[in-house]
Amino acid sequence: MTRTRTPQDRRVLGRTPETASLARKTATQLAELALNTLTGLAALALLTLLAVTSVAALASGRAPRALRPAHRLAAFQLRRADRILPRTGTRPGETPLPGTLLWLAAHSVTGPAFPAVAWAMLAALDYVFFRLRPVETSHLNTFALSVSSLAIVVLILLSVPLFHTAQARLTRRLLDPRSRPDVRVRELAESRAAVLDAHESELRRIERDLHDGAQAKLIAIRMHLALARGCGDPGETLRMIDEAREAAADALTDLRDLVRGIHPPVLADRGLTGAVEASALLCPIPVELDVDLPGRPPPPVESAVYFAAAEALTNVTKHSAASRAWVRLGHADGVLRLTVGDDGHGGARPERGTGLRGVQNRLSAFDGTLTVSSPPGGPTELIMEVPCALSSPKISPC
Repeated sequence: MTRTRTPQDRRVLGRTPETASLARKTATQLAELALNTLTGLAALALLTLLAVTSVAALASGRAPRALRPAHRLAAFQLRRADRILPRTGTRPGETPLPGTLLWLAAHSVTGPAFPAVAWAMLAALDYVFFRLRPVETSHLNTFALSVSSLAIVVLILLSVPLFHTAQARLTRRLLDPRSRPDVRVRELAESRAAVLDAHESELRRIERDLHDGAQAKLIAIRMHLALARGCGDPGETLRMIDEAREAAADALTDLRDLVRGIHPPVLADRGLTGAVEASALLCPIPVELDVDLPGRPPPPVESAVYFAAAEALTNVTKHSAASRAWVRLGHADGVLRLTVGDDGHGGARPERGTGLRGVQNRLSAFDGTLTVSSPPGGPTELIMEVPCALSSPKISPC
């Protein structure tokens, strides 16, 4: 007879979810460090090749052939660093040549550093266990050897995340041009200009909606009432009053829509989670929701992310020809992350339309980013990230 192990059995056996997660994380970091070792050796080979071929290249007036693989290796490592240490902001361009050369020199040393350090520690452990022979055997000597062995094992385990994070930080420091103050100042200036443009466009939209919608209907109401006042036929007077009432109802609807476009009531009442769910329900194609938001972002961030989600779902409906869509909303490591995807024909590009550019402008006001993955043939995914903290959810009294 077989018996299914309960969570209590797993705790007794030492196989708790926390232990399994820690083991997986350590294995992943070891794999990343092994890859760093390989890329470090590749950086050393490229650096040597550049040194050998640079003289001949300068004599012929051509760039060394090893520059292109060097830039590719640097870009690959920078993507890995961004995956290990997520950050927000605009995506960097190609690293300048001096930065790439400096990184090649540094990474050719730091890349293979972990295996060298691990080998030295294991050699020390081997010496303590198998080669060290105390002159006299005692409990104190046994205790000292045990503590030394345990300290070496702990150092090996601690060095794994230390090297993993330190190499990612060094790569970002040397290769990411966003680390330079002048680049950051330029990003902030561009973000400020985008916010001002978005604000100006929003004011023009509100003015246009008021002029073409509510204002025109209020003028129509005034005309109907003036005609009704001067009409001697009671039946015609009632008809004009009814038309004035219908125009008043239309004007009220336009004003409500305008207010809803400035700050939707559902956002104030139900928060970002409820507002995104409401937008998904209004979408004419099926939308799969995965929302895990333990609190509420600041109101400006909440509004910007909601309108970004609504714009993304509108684009799915109008342009993607998709049969289904999905929305994932979560918060981790101080970053609010919203993903909107669909199984349509793909090909979405921010430079081709104002919708995605408007989303970028909204998010850039909060140092947020929009990443578009939309190969021809699909699927399309828009990943929006905004750094922010969450407030604890308010629990309404029963």
